[in-house]
Amino acid sequence: MPETTKRSAPHASLSTDFRIAVNRLSRTLRAQKADTTVSDAMFSALARLHRDGPMTLAELSRNEGVTPPSMTKTVAALVDRGLLSKGGHGDDRRKVLIGATPAGADFVVETRRRRDGWLSPRIAALTPAERRVLAEATEIMRRLAHQ
Repeated sequence: MPETTKRSAPHASLSTDFRIAVNRLSRTLRAQKADTTVSDAMFSALARLHRDGPMTLAELSRNEGVTPPSMTKTVAALVDRGLLSKGGHGDDRRKVLIGATPAGADFVVETRRRRDGWLSPRIAALTPAERRVLAEATEIMRRLAHQ
């Protein structure tokens, strides 16, 4: 077996196990939302606007890593639900700013509360040593996510 294969085999197993665990946890957390008919893409866009404030469709599309036509559909669905609103851009009347409504902000806060409510007691049930390992792993996961 080539040397590179020998060295990468344990990492491949860890990669698989890690990916499966992250996917399962992510799926469970995503299910903890205020309205299950709001898709993950819709929630992501809404949460970004809640956190970062109003922006144009082009800015939102770029920040979310999706095409403008896809974001147009997402925004329209959120506007229809009363979670987003559209307004004029102060500097350029041709542009439209999209922002979270009070109902949209409440939705984000409630969804985050539910997700934290699911996860917090499970973390509290860990031993102090496990919580320290989890804190270290969280930093490593952040680094992996930003590479």
